[in-house]
Amino acid sequence: MTETFLTEQEAQDLAAEFISRETTPITTQQIIDTGTIPRLRGFHVRPGKVSDSIFGGRGSYKKGEEKVEFENPSLQTADGTPLRIMVRTKRISTHDINRGSIPFKDQVLALNHNFMRRLVTPFLGTSQFDVEGLSDSDVVIVAENLKTIPIEMVFRAYMARSTTSTSLYQAWLRGDSTFAGYGMIRDLIPNGPLPYIMDTPSTKSDDHDETVSSEFLISRDFCSERQYLVMKNNGLAAFGAVSQFLRQRGIILVDTKTEHGVTKDERIVSQDELYTMDSSRFWLLADYKEQIEKLKRREITELDPRSYSKEFARGFSEGERGYTPEERAAISARYIMGIQHLLGRRFTPDLRPWERRVVSGLEQAVKLAA
Repeated sequence: MTETFLTEQEAQDLAAEFISRETTPITTQQIIDTGTIPRLRGFHVRPGKVSDSIFGGRGSYKKGEEKVEFENPSLQTADGTPLRIMVRTKRISTHDINRGSIPFKDQVLALNHNFMRRLVTPFLGTSQFDVEGLSDSDVVIVAENLKTIPIEMVFRAYMARSTTSTSLYQAWLRGDSTFAGYGMIRDLIPNGPLPYIMDTPSTKSDDHDETVSSEFLISRDFCSERQYLVMKNNGLAAFGAVSQFLRQRGIILVDTKTEHGVTKDERIVSQDELYTMDSSRFWLLADYKEQIEKLKRREITELDPRSYSKEFARGFSEGERGYTPEERAAISARYIMGIQHLLGRRFTPDLRPWERRVVSGLEQAVKLAA
């Protein structure tokens, strides 16, 4: 018998209870500085928008307008493979602004990523190691520290309505004549299908991404022509495989973005999140079909499908303010409902404090280091 999903109200109540018991958050750097993980004593953490990274060698990040540079001791396997340890947080960022934290988001996206990673590894490869003692919901990930290709591969099957300036929808609204090197298709409808899957890459930076053409990226040495073709062709194959799988689950894959890097043996593989609700959009198929029929009968004037993606959170974003407790609980519930539909099973949260889960994960992660 299939286990009953949490209802949206139950998920929201779970998140609200979590928020009511929150304590002052601790950072990944503070955990490292305690010396609890001796192998990482003295390491600097590179903070990200939603995940933090620990790796050997030189690194840098922006803190406000200041550029912080650091150099860590070596961190590699016995055979010399450089390691990058990533720590998921509950932070959420929209429109390049940190909006606060969302209960259970770290666990939900870990489950989401690891499930999809296994599905697309035959097409995209992976930099991630499966580590004994780390479960799919753990917030610590261990991967090869790749030479990053500084672009994001974005694949779109629909013109999703979006408030993001780099989206196809916003370019269509502005009346742009081209988008990512393609001539703009004028007879589209918001949230409607595209005539083909579009590869619409963007630059990747800590500040602001920009949608550009593949020719721009190649001419400016962001990547070589061969690298782009590998990422495009493998990405399209993965997109097709995920689309087909999700259709069987009653879910539409709308779009996704993937990131890639080069391994020490010169292979191009995926890095970072794969087909998660933060890097992709998912719509409920039955709801979408129903709305299409209503649109044909003119019972509605536009498509507004139920979405499992960060776009739901963007709807609460105003200026530079963070989310209220009520908004955080609603966003958490949507993530929980999404992972239940994607995996086909009830979400069971790990209720241990985040810092305890991080320490436990790091203890397993450093076992790979020489």
